[in-house]
Amino acid sequence: MAFRDYFKFNKDETTFIFVGGKGGVGKTSVSSATALWLANQGKKTLIVSTDPAHSLSDSLEVPIGHYPREIKTNLFAVEIDPDEAMAQKQSALEAQKSTNSDQMAGLDFLTDQMDLASASPGADEAAAFEVFLSVMTSNEYDVVVFDTAPTGHTLRLLSFPDVMDSWVGKVMMAKTRLGSLTNSLKGIIPFMDAVDNPQTTEDLKRTKEQINQAKEVLSNPDRTTFKMVVIPEEMSIYESERALEALEKNDMTVDSIIVNQVMPDICDCDFCHSRHKLQQKRLALIAQKFQNQEIAQVPLFKDEVKGQDKLFNLAEILYDDKDNDEVTQEAIQL
Repeated sequence: MAFRDYFKFNKDETTFIFVGGKGGVGKTSVSSATALWLANQGKKTLIVSTDPAHSLSDSLEVPIGHYPREIKTNLFAVEIDPDEAMAQKQSALEAQKSTNSDQMAGLDFLTDQMDLASASPGADEAAAFEVFLSVMTSNEYDVVVFDTAPTGHTLRLLSFPDVMDSWVGKVMMAKTRLGSLTNSLKGIIPFMDAVDNPQTTEDLKRTKEQINQAKEVLSNPDRTTFKMVVIPEEMSIYESERALEALEKNDMTVDSIIVNQVMPDICDCDFCHSRHKLQQKRLALIAQKFQNQEIAQVPLFKDEVKGQDKLFNLAEILYDDKDNDEVTQEAIQL
């Protein structure tokens, strides 16, 4: 089966592709190339950067902001800014305090809590999961590609359905304490509108159903898959192996391994020949450890892979079976 055949699309339902791995292995290049290739195939594609240290704009060489913007036909992009997301909620809270000063008096602690939340280690994952929920339910795009943060952040992101499920119960407790003030907090605090509804039990049930739907989508291999990017070095291989085990525990399907920065054998260069021999050992280790996944190789390019032309060249290697000899001649000239 060709590498491109691992993409699965469902009529009227969005497909989700997560691209992850250790920091510095080329996740952004692979996810950008993948999104460009899918858009070129006629799929309405959104690429989402969930890495707080965004490099998606640099990779595609176009400005990208906190809201999805079209950067070429069929391709939209967004870099999630947790500070911006939290600032919007704080602004809404301040507006409520101004218009409902009597009711909102004494609730400055909420602003303090939001300031703390925006600086917390999980703020970026929370903002990313909020985007995931919005695109999951809208089915506006044929496919959404997530350019994820390094492994640890990504695993926290994928555990967020359970965190959000717990949050529902906490908001129910908050409703008891805040009483009538919940009317003023609608749209600011997650799920507060559901909690304040007279049919609280039914609304809470629907909220939990939405969270469970997110869990089902994440664990459905026909809708959501994970592509792991590694380089032929031991640290990358072993971290990816641990990440794969964690993803499997979260019922996520890792369908493919993309080995980046593979060197050719250049006999008249002792350094290159030595690196090639070492990489061949690491490639054998990758084949052993990831034998249940499809494995594709990407050569080490002589230049940075940035800009849409170079990214599309990378996409052709991955998805259009571009000849490896031709790729080597084009990609590496030492």
